[in-house]
Order: sequence, then structure tokens, then C-alpha cells
Amino acid sequence: MKTNWRLFALGLVLLFVGSIAAHLVQTTNGVTIKDVRFVGANGNLQSGLLYVPEGVTAEAKAPAILAVHGYINTREVQSGFAIEYSRRGYVVLSIDQTGHGYSEGAAFSAGFGGPAALQYLRSLDIVDVDNIGMEGHSMGGWTVLAAAATYPDDYKSIVLEGSSVGAPFAAEGTADWPRNVSVVFSAYDEFSSLMWGVDKADDVEKSPKLMAFFSSETPVEEGKIYGDLATGNARILWQPPVTHPGDHLSRAAIGHSVDWFAQTLNGARPLPADNQIWFYKEFATLIGLLGFVVLILGTLNGLLSLPWLRDLKATPVDAAHTTRGAKWWGIFLFSALFPVANYYPLFNFAETLFPASALLPQTITSQAAFWAVINGAVAGLVGLVIRTQPVVFPINIARSLVLAGAAVFVGYLSAVIVDFFLKVDFRFWFVGVKLLTAERFVTALVYLVPFTIYFVLAMRALHGGLSVAGQSLRATYTLNALALMGGFLVFLILQYAALFSNGILLTPSEPLNTIVMFQFVPLLLTAAIISTFLYQRTASYLPGAFVNALLVTWFVVAGQATQYAAG
Repeated sequence: MKTNWRLFALGLVLLFVGSIAAHLVQTTNGVTIKDVRFVGANGNLQSGLLYVPEGVTAEAKAPAILAVHGYINTREVQSGFAIEYSRRGYVVLSIDQTGHGYSEGAAFSAGFGGPAALQYLRSLDIVDVDNIGMEGHSMGGWTVLAAAATYPDDYKSIVLEGSSVGAPFAAEGTADWPRNVSVVFSAYDEFSSLMWGVDKADDVEKSPKLMAFFSSETPVEEGKIYGDLATGNARILWQPPVTHPGDHLSRAAIGHSVDWFAQTLNGARPLPADNQIWFYKEFATLIGLLGFVVLILGTLNGLLSLPWLRDLKATPVDAAHTTRGAKWWGIFLFSALFPVANYYPLFNFAETLFPASALLPQTITSQAAFWAVINGAVAGLVGLVIRTQPVVFPINIARSLVLAGAAVFVGYLSAVIVDFFLKVDFRFWFVGVKLLTAERFVTALVYLVPFTIYFVLAMRALHGGLSVAGQSLRATYTLNALALMGGFLVFLILQYAALFSNGILLTPSEPLNTIVMFQFVPLLLTAAIISTFLYQRTASYLPGAFVNALLVTWFVVAGQATQYAAG
């Protein structure tokens, strides 16, 4: 019995060691982190993480910074910035925009939640209200600009990370508004056309829009201060050699923001901009994320040793192919490449077909669900058209559901504990496992239907169409993973090879969906591992399909933006 739970124990160790290490990094130098809620527009609650440096009190106030994530991200994505600000003595409020994370309302509403967040920060008796800065990444930049437009006298400086003034969602910048702005726009930012009207991000210094904002008749020089800090109309441009989402993993991008606030706000601790520790937290939460996956696998393995669920255990005896011949390679390549080929068309069609509504309130989740159902159906049809040797699967729906539900419950409980005691989640970069609010739990029940359809059809096709007699476990795991996510991985490599060599994506009109595609790689990799793990132990595709449907629905719904909010 003990051997059945060894993997579970390993998962627990990785999960908690990573989470505790992440907590220790983000609370370095006595910083405390509080989960806060405050009332925003229309009575909607907004969510934030409040970082309070040691020794800051109502009698010993500190300068403060409002930090805001970008579209379809959450407050934790800003932790690199928040850690570096707080360890320098700034009080930091890292918020969830409206419609994101734990904040109520619809995305894009109420100035993205920026005005209310700024006023909440100013209401804290520990904050020096004469020294407040604001930093926002991407749409988070528009969030802080909305706050600056609403309360033009309530801040001193701004950092726009991968963002811009003006259209499509911010007020036009002028020589005097907003106050003291640092534009950190990376040399390979995918949104250069949207933000500054140039095809290549590396040419942003020639952008007429940027030149006008800097009151310059010639291309803007990187690192040169335009205007005057004392007057409040200073401007500076920096271009770290990373991508749009890469700002969060860039010492340069974070360092430039730290340096700007050191120049424009008073009262912080003097600490060089290149003295940074945030990446240790990023590595630690990655360990936690890996531990979370191992914990799920270990829970499944242990549960299969229990009396009632033990009946699910079986050894696969059938295989679709005796060897990897031409037919196998044809099915494999189709499985890997077809979902990528239809990704952009289906996502764009779904955006028109399923506008945000009370039933389907998350646009990108609806797009992913539509893509999933179509590709699941095609996978099933391919199995009917291209005949292989028949594979007989044992079917036990009730026990498979109980197994999946119990394992995911254990995983969810671990996330609750880590969030409550350590104020971290399981993540790397913008791929993170968040808890569901009550409203998002109801939403998840709706989206669970199409994702379950996809995984039932896709996992049946995977094991019924690509299994090979006598194949090693290593080869089975590797090839199953490549069949599900390999096409996306290869396509993204080609996309970014083009971006880094030519300055433009292969699909320049699809920057958002390209960045969304990043998450398909770890999600489908995890799905392949879980499904293969359970197939080897149950000879059935159903347990893995149900586990994956629950996990992916949880992950997507908790992390995506809600575009429609009732009331």
C-alpha cells in the first residue's frame, strides 16, 4: 500500500517546498503580503495583493506603487515588479483588473478598475500620498492611465510596460499628461502596431505617436530624458531585448521601472536597479507547479489501490499498430498539425459566433471550447475513416468520474492551503493555477461540457489510433505528448524565430491569439502525461479524459477574463 502513495508524497514535497521558497522570496526583508478587497465602481468588489515593507506604519508612512497586470492575466503575474518595489520600501498594491482574477465586474469596465484602485491605495494610512507611482503592463498601462485621467493630481509618475497612450483604450498623451512617464517597450513586442502604430517594435523610436508624446521632431533616443522631472513632464524610452509577455521575465524591464521610481518618488531605500531576486520566486513557483502535477498523478495512483476503485485497474492488451509504419506516421502528423492549422480560423470564427453572454461570459474560453469540440469531433471521425487494428477499452463511467473528481479535489485543496497560508499559487510566468470564485465556479460548470467532449473524443483517438504493440513507456509518453502539443510547439518556435530575426511574427495580425497559444503547450503536455499514465493503469481512455476535462476547465476559467458580468 505504501508504494502506491510514494508519488503522492513526492508531489507534496515538491509542491510545498516550492511554495514555501516562493513565499520566503516575496517576503524578503520583512515584507508582509495581504489579500485585500475593496469596493470599486457599481459596488463591485475588486481584488489585490498588498505588499507592506517592514516598519511601515501610520506614523512611518512609505511611498506607494499601484501595479497592474495585462489582459487575461492576474495580480500574481506582476509579482516580479511587486517584489522588487516592496523590498525597496514601497507599499505595493497589485490588483486584479475588473473581470480578471478575483475582481468582479466585466473586463474593460470602470477604467479597468484603475481609478478605484488608486483611491484605495491613497486611503491607506501607511501610504505617503504625495509619493505614489503607477506601473502597468499592456492593458494594465491603460488601467493606470484611466486612474491618471480620473485623478490627475493623485500620483507623481508612471511606468508603461509594453503599453501606450491613446487609442484604442487610453486617453491621448500630451507633452504635459500624464506626469513623468517611462515607456518600457521591448524590442520584440508583438503589439507594436496596436500600441504605437509601427510594424516592428524595434522601430518604435520612429513612431509619430511616440515622437509626439515625447514632444520630439526626431526619432526618440533610448535612455534620454525628455522634458523635466521637476516640472512633471519628463519622458524616457527603454527597449529591453524581449517580447511582450517577456517583460515579466526580464531583469532589464523590471530594472528600468525600479530606476524610474527611484528618480521620481521620494522615501524609498536606495538599492541598485540591477539588485533583483524576483526570479528565485519564479523558479520556486515552477517547482510548486510541477509538484502540483505530480501530486495529481500520485493521488490517482494511490486511489487506484483502494477497494472500490481497484476495479478500474487493468493492463492494456490491444494496440492499434504492430509497428510505426506509414499509416501510424500519417495519423500522428495529422494529430499534431491539424489542430494548429485550424487554430486561428476557429478562434476568430468563435469570437463572432459566441459573443460574451450570461451563459458564455468568457470570450477566449468560448474560443478555446469551440476549437476543442471541433478538433475532438475530427479526431473521432479520423478514427472511423482510417481503420487500424481495433482496441477494446473497458468502460466504467461512474468509477472513472469518482477517481477524477477525487484527484482534482485533492489538487484543489492543495491550492487553497498554499494560497491561504503562503499567498502564492502554482505557476510559471503567465501559466498559473488559480482558485475559482463562486461566480467562476458556476461558469466552469458550463464550459466543462465542451472540454469533456473534447477530451473524451481526443483521448479515445490518441490511445485507440496511435498505440503501438511492444512500445516502451518512454516512447509512448513522448509520442503521445508530441501528438497533442508538438504541432503548437513547432509552430511557436517558427513564429518566434521569425520575430527575433525579422522583427515581425509569421502572423502579424494575430499577436493576442499567438500569445494565448503559449498555454496550449504546457496544458496539452500535461494532458498527454495524465492520460497516458492512467491508460497504462486502467486500459481505458475515460479516467484520463475526465481528469483532464476537470483540470483544464478549472485552469482556463479561473485564469481568463470575464467579458460579461450580470447586473
